[in-house]
Formats: sequence, structure tokens, C-alpha cells
Amino acid sequence: MKLKHGIKVSSRNIKLVPLLALLLLLNLLIVGISSAAEHRPTPLRITATSITKIDLTDWLYINTATQAEQLGQIRDSATDQWRKYKPTDLRYIGAKNVWLSFSIYNPTDNLSRIIALDNPLLDSVELFQLIDNRLQSVTHMGDSLPFYQRPLLSNIFLYPIELAPNELHTFYLKVNTKGSINLPLVLWSANDLAQETEAQGLTHGLQIGMLVAIGLFSLFIALASGSFSYSYYSIYVIALTLLVASVHGVAFRYLWPQFPSVQQYVIPLTIPIILAFSLLFTEKVLQLKYHSLSMLRCCRVLVSYSFVLCFLVPLIPYDVLLYLLVLSVFLISLILLAFSAIQAIRGQKNARLYTLARFGLLVGTILSGLIYLGLINLNIMPQTPVMIGLTFEVVVMASVLAIRYSEERKAKQKIQQEAIEQAERIRETREEALRAEAEANEKLEQMVQERTLELEITLRELNEVNQKLLEQTTLDSLTGVKNRNAFDKRLVAEGRISRRQQTPMAILMLDIDKFKAINDEFGHLGGDYCIQSIAKVLSEQLKRPTDLVSRFGGEEFAIILPNTDIEGAMVVAETVRAGIDELELKWDSKLMKISASLGVSAAIIESDDHPTELLELADKALYQAKRNGRNRVEQSAAETEIV
Repeated sequence: MKLKHGIKVSSRNIKLVPLLALLLLLNLLIVGISSAAEHRPTPLRITATSITKIDLTDWLYINTATQAEQLGQIRDSATDQWRKYKPTDLRYIGAKNVWLSFSIYNPTDNLSRIIALDNPLLDSVELFQLIDNRLQSVTHMGDSLPFYQRPLLSNIFLYPIELAPNELHTFYLKVNTKGSINLPLVLWSANDLAQETEAQGLTHGLQIGMLVAIGLFSLFIALASGSFSYSYYSIYVIALTLLVASVHGVAFRYLWPQFPSVQQYVIPLTIPIILAFSLLFTEKVLQLKYHSLSMLRCCRVLVSYSFVLCFLVPLIPYDVLLYLLVLSVFLISLILLAFSAIQAIRGQKNARLYTLARFGLLVGTILSGLIYLGLINLNIMPQTPVMIGLTFEVVVMASVLAIRYSEERKAKQKIQQEAIEQAERIRETREEALRAEAEANEKLEQMVQERTLELEITLRELNEVNQKLLEQTTLDSLTGVKNRNAFDKRLVAEGRISRRQQTPMAILMLDIDKFKAINDEFGHLGGDYCIQSIAKVLSEQLKRPTDLVSRFGGEEFAIILPNTDIEGAMVVAETVRAGIDELELKWDSKLMKISASLGVSAAIIESDDHPTELLELADKALYQAKRNGRNRVEQSAAETEIV
């Protein structure tokens, strides 16, 4: 027989074709069966003598090629889409329609077991139970459902099963969650699970109880003492307690079991609050206001960021939010550790303990972050290291506050002791004075003239002292010029003189330009130095005995110029402004450039209210100078002025 292209085929060869095809088909079938067998889940075989705690990870399979919505779709999927589960498969945040499967075979005994899924933060878990390949039940679990809908009321997810002899139980899990998808599956006996649950509950209870006790104690101390340090610390610990209780599933069970929507947002809302009050507490404990303004500003910026993050929680996708929170916790912990280490190196008290606390928290944060991101595998829950780190930090922080409280109490006791000793010295002095007075009374008749002379001298000295005291009550303690009280009295007196003698009186109002910026840049001590320098210039420029320079309030000064018209007052004001503008002040080796604006008014006083009106005119002129560019002098445009 001859085919196309000249190929010759014998009849014998033609007869072999069906046989070869049959052999090829049989070979493909055997390969397919082998491949299917290779991907078929190996069941866990248990009997009454098996151990009562079995980690199901070794019998767990994961579907890597589909995100089916229904069980039928996943059962119809190809066998090569299933493979043995590895712990690194689910070390990430967020999952949608992740399917896993495992099988349990009981050959001989009637057994009762409980499947435990120890991740209370999963949003939705659908568990499909098949017996001998027939669907028996579908169970919905997760913290997106009310707590009382769980098969067994526990902080973690529990599912009881009954295993009859020669039954193959196959389980499919469909997992949807926005958080960590860690799946620690364990098969327990009821007795061993009860013991483990009691031990775990005791551990969690001790941790939460300790945090509650520390938080309430700090709150009571804060209320009693009015201390900001204890206030920030108490809020920090209370928020941390809520976070720990939420992570362990305790808060959902006992605080809001019927409100799963609260459970979805309590952790991302609590973490920024913890960060904010941790920063505020750090600011107070390390006394950054006095030791480092740059660190203080950094803390304030991070506090603002944390509170903004709270308001952005509902607006950011949950998986992105969790990554952002992990990164924020890590960075802020690192920054606070650096701040505390720097202050410890500088020798600040309590900074060493604070650095130790921050280091423990940072280690826990790093480990949790690496587990969340799937970079390491420690066979523990991702949140466990950071929970341990936070607890360690709280305990050490409590010791820091206790040491500080003890030191403050000792300082108060020392002051009280010194006050008692001083009172005792005063009492002894008074007794000695009384004895001396008694002795003097005995000699009084003989020393009348001498005592009279001594009394006159003493009265004269007392009068001088009284005069000095009276003068001191009229002076401003910071600048040494007259205070507001002295100014008010002098304004009334000079107004009456002007009215009686029909002579003009001028008032100058002076305000330091951009004083808030000076305070922000150089601190309050730098601001005080600026005010003192300007007061000195004013005292040097105004030399007439009748002129009055006074600190009107804050960074404002008021000047009374008796018998001075508007032209003379403007000359004086300009001289003062130029003198201030020429000042070259330095604070902490930094140049402090300052200027001042002045308002001037002058008039012959006509009534008792006229001096106050003249003061208001000068104040308006001052604000006109501010509006016109600062570092200038403006006069009032009222008709009562003398031109």
C-alpha cells in the first residue's frame, strides 16, 4: 500500500496502529492517575491511642490557582491546583477566597475531637465538612459575625467533630480577612483543649489584669497629683490594654459581642492613640522642653501625625492601613529609642531605664513586622512579640514613674523638713526676742532717754524700709521698670496736673514685633532676655524725672511724657524705635534681631475720662503701625491732639 508523498505502509504495520494507540492511551491514563494520586490530600489517620494534640499543618493542602466562591467550584478544580501547605504561604496581610483542605480518617473507634483555629482576628471562615465525600454541614465563623454565633463560645474559633469508625472526614476552609491570615490549626481532645484554654486564659488574664492595674493606678495618681506625665501614661496603658484584649479576642467576647463592626476598627483606631500618648509621655519623662527643643518639635509632629491617622482609619483600605500601622509603630519606636539613648548618654536621670523599655518594644515590633511580612517564621502568632514587648515596656515605664514619684516625694519631704526646721528657728528667735524684751522692760525706767533715741532711729530705718518696699511693689520683677499698677496711678495723677495747668500730656504705646516667633525660636528665656533689653533701652532714652516707663503687659510697654506735645512725643518715639532697631542681641550664640512698633497720642486733658481715651488712641495708633509694616511710629489722628 502506498500513501501520499511516496511512503509505503504494509498491511502488517496498519494492523499494529490500534494496538499502539491503545498502549499510548493506557500509558496516559496511568500517568494521569499517578498525577492525581500525587495531588490527592493525604488523610490524617487517628485512633483512640493517637496523641490528643495534633498540629494539622502537615496534613493541610492549599489551592493556589483559583479563588472560587462556592464549594462546588473548588471541588471541580483540577487536582494539580492543590499542593501541600507551607507556613510561608499565608505570611501576609489580607486574603480573599483562600481555600484550604485536610482530611481525617478514623479506622476503628468512635472519637470526639475539636478543631481549633487560634487566630481570633479572622474576618470570615467558612468550614465545609464532608463525610465520605458527602457534604454534612457548613459553619460560618469570624469576628465579622456576632460572637454568639460561634459553634463553641471561645475567644478562638472551635469546631467539634464526631468521628465514627471507617469514616473519612474531609474539611474545606474558605478564608476571607483584611488582617493577618495566619492559620494555626490544631486537632484537640476536649480535656487537653480545656487545660490549654485555662492556661492560655490565665496568661492573658495576668497580662490584661496587670495592664489594667497599672493603668488605673496611674490614673488615680494623675487625678490626685494633676501630673501630665501620669495622665498621658494612664491613657497610654488603658489604650494598650484595650489593644491587647482585642488581639486576644477577649474584648470582642466581653465588651461588644453583638457589635462585630466595632471589632473591625478597634485595633487600627487604638494603635495611633497608643502612639500619640506614648510620644506625649516620652516628652514629659525625658523633659525634652528643657533638654532638646528639636526632639520636642519632632515629638509634637509625630503626635499630630498619629491623631490624623486616627481620622483616616475609615478612609484607607484595611490591608494598606495595617502595613502603614506596622511601619508607623516601627519608625516611632525607633525614633523614641534614639531619643532616649541620646538623653541617657547625656546623663539624664531615668533615661537608661526608658531606653531599656524602648529597646524591648522595638525588638518585639521588629519581630512582629517580619512575621507579618513573611520574612521569618517563628511558629507563633504575628502579634505575640509586639504584645510581649509592649507589656515589658509598660512594666519598665511603671518603674520609671515609680522612681520619679519616689524622688518627688522625697524632695517634698525634704522641703517640709526644712520648713519645720525654719519654723523651729523662728520660734527660738521669737522666744529669745521675748526674753530680750523682758530684760529690756526691767531696765526701761533707767534708760528712757536712751531707748527713746534708739526708737526714733529704728522708726526712721523702718520708714526707709517701708519706702523701699512700697517702691518695689510698683516695679516689674522682670524688667525693673514700673509695672501696670504704677502706670494706672500715674496716668490719673498726670491727667489731673495736665487739666489743672492746661499743659499737654503724651502717651507712647510700644509693642515688640513678632514676639511669638522670638519665643518659638529662642524659648521663653530668650523672650525674657529680649523684653529686658528693650526695657533697658527705654530707661536710657527717657531721662526726665517726670517721664514714666512701665511694662504694660507681656511684650507691651507704656510711656507717659508729661508736658510734651505731639511733635516732641514723636521725636522721643522715633529715638526709642531707632535705639531698639540698632540692638544686636545674641542668645545661645544666635543673633536675635528685634524691632518694635509705637503708637503716639498727645492732648491737654479735659476730663477725668480723657487720660483713658488718650491711652486708647495711642493703642490704636500702635496697631496702625503694626498694619503699616511694623518697626515704625504712628501718631493718633484724633481731633483732641496738640499739633
